[in-house]
Amino acid sequence: MTPRMWNHQDEQASVWPGRNWPLGPTWTPEATNFAVYSPRAHRVWLCLFDDDGTERRVELLEQSLGIWHAEIPGVPVGARYGYRVEGPWDPERGLRFNQHKLLVDPYALAVSGTVQDHPAVYGHELHDPSLPNRADSAPYVPRSVVVARDFDWEGDVPMRRRWRDTVIYEMHVKGMTALHDRVPEELRGTYAGLATPAVTDYLRDLGVTAVELLPIHQFATEPGVAARGQVNYWGYNTLNYFSPHNAYSASGDRGQQVTEFKEMVKALHRAGLEVILDVVYNHTAEGGPQGPTLSFRGLDDLGYYQRVLDGHGDPAVPDTYWDVTGCGNTVDTTHTQSLRLVLDSLRYWVTEMHVDGFRFDLTSALTRTQQAVDMGSHLLTAIGQDPLLRHVKLIAEPWDASMDGYMVGRFPPPWVEWNDQYRDTVRDFWRGHSDGIRTIATRLAGSSDLYADDGRSPYASVNFVTAHDGFTLRDLVSYDRKHNESNGEDNRDGTDNNRSWNCGVEGETDDPEVRALRRRQAKNLLTTLCFSAGVPMLTMGDERGRTQRGNNNAYVHDDPVSWVDWNPDDAWLDVYEHTKAALRLRREHPALRQRHWFEGRPTIKGGPRDLAWLHPDGREMTTEDWHDRSLKVVGMFVSGDPLRSPGPRGEQLHDRSFMMWLNSSADPVRVTLPQNEWVQKGEVVLSTDAAHPAGSVVLAGDVVELEARSALVVREV
Repeated sequence: MTPRMWNHQDEQASVWPGRNWPLGPTWTPEATNFAVYSPRAHRVWLCLFDDDGTERRVELLEQSLGIWHAEIPGVPVGARYGYRVEGPWDPERGLRFNQHKLLVDPYALAVSGTVQDHPAVYGHELHDPSLPNRADSAPYVPRSVVVARDFDWEGDVPMRRRWRDTVIYEMHVKGMTALHDRVPEELRGTYAGLATPAVTDYLRDLGVTAVELLPIHQFATEPGVAARGQVNYWGYNTLNYFSPHNAYSASGDRGQQVTEFKEMVKALHRAGLEVILDVVYNHTAEGGPQGPTLSFRGLDDLGYYQRVLDGHGDPAVPDTYWDVTGCGNTVDTTHTQSLRLVLDSLRYWVTEMHVDGFRFDLTSALTRTQQAVDMGSHLLTAIGQDPLLRHVKLIAEPWDASMDGYMVGRFPPPWVEWNDQYRDTVRDFWRGHSDGIRTIATRLAGSSDLYADDGRSPYASVNFVTAHDGFTLRDLVSYDRKHNESNGEDNRDGTDNNRSWNCGVEGETDDPEVRALRRRQAKNLLTTLCFSAGVPMLTMGDERGRTQRGNNNAYVHDDPVSWVDWNPDDAWLDVYEHTKAALRLRREHPALRQRHWFEGRPTIKGGPRDLAWLHPDGREMTTEDWHDRSLKVVGMFVSGDPLRSPGPRGEQLHDRSFMMWLNSSADPVRVTLPQNEWVQKGEVVLSTDAAHPAGSVVLAGDVVELEARSALVVREV
C-alpha cells in the first residue's frame, strides 16, 4: 500500500502530540504513534517515504524523558520511514548528530532494503573525521517499516522442554535450504523454506529437539567486507534488534518478513522443535568511531556505546570507544536506555514471535560494571528477576574478545553455557593428544569441575564438538590446518588452534582406508557427544559430512562453501544413521540424560554404583590408574536400576544400565567386561568397531578386543 502523505502546508496540522511509550511505531487504524529516544538532540524529523522514494518530513515537536514523539493519522501498514536528527557535531565529546543521515528506528519491527557501501553513509568526512559529511545518506540506507501486530497463532504455546531432554541443532536459515531439492525453489534460503516438511521431518527424524538459528536480527555487511565484494553471511553485525532479517523472507520486506517468521516458528513448534535465537547484543553494525552512521550513533552515541574510562570511572576520551568484542564497539548495558533496548527486544521475541530462548554472543561483554566482568551486572540481574525472561532458555557464550572475559563455569542460574573445554578435551582425546583419561571422564560426566561447586546441574554444560565458528566435523577429521584463502585475508583469519587430525592426508582423498578412518572418527566424536551428561549441540550438516574444504572461518561465504549439500552422492549417510541411532538411545533412556550429578555410589543399599569407571583389565579405576598418562581407553558404566532422579510424582524410576568403551589409541586394545552381581548380559547398541556390530551379545567376564580408535556402547539385556 502507498502511505498517505501530507503537503507542505498542512503536514504539521496533521500531527498529534502522541505519547512517549511504547518506543517505536504503534499502528492503529486511526493513527500511528512514533516515539524515538534521542535525549541530546535539538530537533528530530520523522521521514516518510512514498513508493517512488519521495520523502516527506514531519518534525516531532513533543519531547519528554529524552523521547521525541508524535501521533500521525492515516499512516498505513507497510509505510516506510526513518529519522533525521539535528544536534551538536563534536566528535571529541562523543556527539555525532548529523541531520543529513537517515537513521533506522532502533525499535522498528521490520526493515526494508539494505545498507550500501557508499561514502554518504558515514557521518564524517572520510578524509577528515573531524568534519561532518553533508551528503544525504537516504539513497544508500534501508527504511524502517510500520507493522501491524495481528497474527493467528492457532493456539501455539511454549513447549518449555526441560534442559535434560533437549538436543540442539545449530543452523543457518539460508544455508539449511539453499540447495535443498525438496524445498520449492522460491522458498529456498528463507524462513518459509525452514517451515516445509522437507526440513521439519528431517530434523524430527534425526532426533533433535531445538533449532538454534544463527543471527536473524536485521544485520549489515561490514564496509571492509563489502569492499572485497563479499557479504557477512553469518550475521553477527546487527543493525536492528526487533526486525527479522529481510533477506531471508520469500514474501517481501514491507512487514511480510514478520509474518513469515511467525509462520516458521509455528511450523517448527508443530513438529516438536523449539526455536532458539543466536543474538548479538554486544555490538552493532556501526563499528568503531570511524564507522557508518546508520541508527544508534546518530541518535545517542554517548548512551549506546562504551568509552575508555579514566581512573575515576568517567570517559577518558569520549571519542575513544572501549571494545571487547573485536568489532569496533561495545554496547553499554549499564546505560538505562541501552539496557531497556535489550530487555524490550528479548521480551518482544518471546511474546510476539514465540521464540523459546536465546544464545547470547560474547555474553561477557554484556556483563561489565565499570568495564570489569560482573556476574551481578545490570543485565544478568534484570533478566534473572524478569518474570518472563527467566523462564526461557538462556545460553551464554561465556567469553568475549578480551583476556579477562573468559568466564566458563561462572554464569549464575538460570543460565547454561557453551562449554568450549568439553570441545577441546573431546577433540584432543580422539586425536590421541590426551594425557590420560582424567579430563575426558570429567567431561563425559557433565563437567562437575565447572558447574557442581555452585549448585548447578550437569545440563548447565552445552556440549559441542563443532560450531559454526571453526571446522565442520568432516573437516575436523580431514585437515590439520585451516585453508581460508578464499576469505580474502591471506589466511590470517580464523583460529590456528583447531585440535584437528587429518588421518594422514590433508584434505579430500580417494584413499579408502583414510576415508573409512575419517568416518569412524566422526562417529566416535558424535557418540561421545550424544552420551555425555549435559545438553548436546550438533552443527548443521555434520551428521551428513558437510565440508567447507578446510575453511574454519567461512563468515563471508554466502555460497555452496557454507550451504548444506543435499546430494546423497558424497554425503556421509552412514554417519547420519549412526547419529540418529545415538540420539534415539538418548531419548528412550533416562539413564543417559540424568539431571542429578553422578555420585559414584549406590542409589539404594546393596545396588550398583550410579557411575563406575572401568580399567581395560575389567576392574574399577584406582588412583594410580587416574594418573596413568599413557592410558587411552576409558570404560564408563551407568546404572539404570534404579535412577537417582525421581519421577514426576516422586516415584522411583528404573531403566536399563549402559556400558561405554572409548578407545582413542592407534592400536587394538583388549578389554574385560567386569564380573558383577547386577548385569550379566548385554547387547551392543552402537558401535564403530567392525568386529562388534550393533546386535552383538556380550557377557560379563568376556574379553573383547576393541579396534583402534573405536567406540562401543552396550545396553543391559
